[in-house]
Formats: sequence, structure tokens, C-alpha cells
Amino acid sequence: MVPARSPRQARPAAAVNAVRYWRTPLMDGDLLTARYLKHAFGPHWHDAYTIPVIEAGLETYQYRGSRHLAGSGSMPVINPGEVHTGSGATDAGWRYRVFYPSVEYLTRLSVELTGRPETPWFGSDVIEDPDLAARLTHAHLLLEQNTLALETESALLDAFGVLIARHALAPRLSSPPTRDTARVAAMQARLADDLAETLTLTELAAGVGLSPFYAARLFTRSVGQAPHAWRNQLRLNRSLGALRAGQPVTQVAVASGFADQSHFTRHFLRTFGVPPGRWQTSLANAPRSLPTTASVGSKR
Repeated sequence: MVPARSPRQARPAAAVNAVRYWRTPLMDGDLLTARYLKHAFGPHWHDAYTIPVIEAGLETYQYRGSRHLAGSGSMPVINPGEVHTGSGATDAGWRYRVFYPSVEYLTRLSVELTGRPETPWFGSDVIEDPDLAARLTHAHLLLEQNTLALETESALLDAFGVLIARHALAPRLSSPPTRDTARVAAMQARLADDLAETLTLTELAAGVGLSPFYAARLFTRSVGQAPHAWRNQLRLNRSLGALRAGQPVTQVAVASGFADQSHFTRHFLRTFGVPPGRWQTSLANAPRSLPTTASVGSKR
């Protein structure tokens, strides 16, 4: 007789993140559904708006110099170009749905709603609005289920219209241009000009007539990231188009200015929560895009 095995204490299941990206022409942008149990987003920024709805758990993030908490049903909206982080506030992590609409799309919608040629802007406080959360969640689910375009686009425009009407702020007032702002803009232009170019801080600083120490301090204080970090984020943002087009990850890494695929993957994972190969596969396996209609949400 085979002796019975002594009962063993069940081992806890390994923490697994579940992440899915896809894209829709209905809002000219990406979407995300994710559950993060073990992940911390490093400081990063997006070209698009980040409009999440927290479905469960608690997220903490650094934004505009303050630490924020976003719980179930809340919407921690991030404006385009603004540096932020993100991680679980507890061991349970968090689950959310995210829209990444382009600036052009949301601006067109805002103009139609308000009649004013202004790009909508949102405050740093976490939005608590159960009705809006329900509208955004409904639209996101329809997009995920690839429901008929007419119903989906109607829900999408309704949700974003409510977001803008209730929570968009007056446009930010631009500070009067100074010599320092001109220098920062010049450094950004130089960093963005050729992402594969080997560029030293000394060369960057010399181009604006500053010492490397002062140039780095001025750039970081003004932008929220050091020059090398800002440039790497720009590389990541620009790499998405090539990945969507199906180009090999290794090729995209080199073309984007990263030393190799490992370097690219490490930075991509910290910003988007998945390696670039999985991000690319996720898009490739997404449902066929809904056809666009002649409305503000149509890709033009």
C-alpha cells in the first residue's frame, strides 16, 4: 500500500499581472484593461490623455508634486505630457480600465461642446463621480466587446462629453516667455531631433550657453524629468507606431535609439506595464477595429 501523503499547506498563487492593450479609430487612441498585483510604473508621460476608471483595489501615484490615492470607482485623470508614476497602495494591487484619447480628438469634442477653441485640461485631484464612472465603464466595455459602432460611439461621446462638461478646467494660462523657457524648449528640440544620435549633457548644455550642471537642473525643474529620462520617454512614445505596424521589436529598439532590445524592454515595461513584444501581440490579437463614422470620433 502506498502511504498517504501528509497534507501540505497550500502555496499561495504567484502574483500575476493581467494586461491587455488595443486600439480603436473611434477615439484615435489606445485602450487598456489591466490588473496589477506587482508592478510599479516609473516616472513617465504620455502624448495622449490618460483617463482611467479604477474597478477594484487602490492605486497610489505621484503627480504634480503630490502623492494621490485612487480607489474603486474613482478616476485619476492625467493630462498629456505630465510626468506621473503609479503602483498598488496595498498588496492586493488594483484593477482598472483606461482610455488614452489623443489631444486632437478630445479638443475637437470640447470645441463642439463649448464652442471655444480650447484644449480641455483637468485638475490634479482624483475625480469622484459615480455617474461618470458608470458611463466611462459602459463605453469601455462596448469597445472591448466590439459592439456595433453606432451604439459604441454614442456611449463614448456621451462619457467624454460628461467628463469635459463637469470636470474640465479653464485652459492653463501660459507664463510669460523667459530666457529659461526658451532654453528648455531648445534643449527639448535638440533631444528630439535625432533620437539615435549620441548626445552628451555637455553638448546639450553648450547649445543653450549653460554649464552642464545648470542645464540639467533647469531642465529637470521645468519638465519634471532629467534630460536623459525625458528623451527615453519620447523614444518609447514614438516606438509605438512602429510596433503597431508589426516591425520586429529588435529593429524598433535600435531605430528608437536604445542600446539594444534589453535596454528597450526594461524601459518599456516600466512605462506600459508589459514588455514590447507582449504589447505588440496584444494589439495584433485584438478584435477587428470598428468602422468609423463621420463624427468627432472619426480618425481623419
